[in-house]
Amino acid sequence: MNRLGLGLAALGRPAYINVGRSELPPSRSVDAMRDASWAVLDAAYEAGVRWVDVARSYGLAEEFLAGWLASRSPDDVTVSSKWGYAYVGDWRLDAAVHEEKSHTLDRFRTQWGESSALLGSHLALYQVHSLTPDSPLFDDPALQDALAALPVRVGFSTSGPGQADVVRRALALERHGVRVFTAVQSTWNILEPSVGPALAEAHEAGAHVLVKEGMANGRLAVEPPEPVAALARSLGVGPDAVALAAVLAQPWAETVLSGAAGTQQLASNLVAAGIGEVDLPSLAEPAAVYWKHRSALAWA
Repeated sequence: MNRLGLGLAALGRPAYINVGRSELPPSRSVDAMRDASWAVLDAAYEAGVRWVDVARSYGLAEEFLAGWLASRSPDDVTVSSKWGYAYVGDWRLDAAVHEEKSHTLDRFRTQWGESSALLGSHLALYQVHSLTPDSPLFDDPALQDALAALPVRVGFSTSGPGQADVVRRALALERHGVRVFTAVQSTWNILEPSVGPALAEAHEAGAHVLVKEGMANGRLAVEPPEPVAALARSLGVGPDAVALAAVLAQPWAETVLSGAAGTQQLASNLVAAGIGEVDLPSLAEPAAVYWKHRSALAWA
């Protein structure tokens, strides 16, 4: 379990693009979502999971996690969070816009203050949320200096068909002879493995590699390709576990995140830790096709 982590993107706000979230509370009120988050956090901790990933834009995920940490007082939980997006969905399922992106020095300063106040000494990794080739960060030395001066590890997450280029470009950034970033969180799954070689290079260079969306936002659990479904049947596990086992089989994947929306999903996901190598044919989609599909997923 030391390589599996829990991401709270699906539990910190009422709407998200993951499919298969039927285990969420029907009302999706703040109190109900807090209770659901705590239940999943309790189950994950009991199972041996010790890494939790949140973000300022995950609704109240940081607040939910901070409350859980204060209540349970664990001394061995590592927390990673992200800045750059702000949640603007007003706790509505039908919000026209759920999050707003800005990679500026002002946004960083504001959100670092918010994250560090909530998460305290548990916060071990702070990441730029969804770094893309057009991010102004690449041309902002003041922002780079501010990031490099943080008292915690600094990383970035990636999205989109250009992930590999962003990984290589960002990990090459230096300020005053010191690398700005020493961690990366990217989307890798059996439908979209294009960033794999860049993540292998990052791992070899000493960066901590986290993998998100190992189940393709739930697609591999709800509508698995037949080879995945067949292997799952033969092993007596869910297709979600097969999908996550495929991620765990990558030697460069140090922390693999489950985005479970409930304790039953979490239990099914964690079975992946005991599967070992999986034998699947190539199921990769062209990166542009995969990301076009992802961008069309509805917030629900």
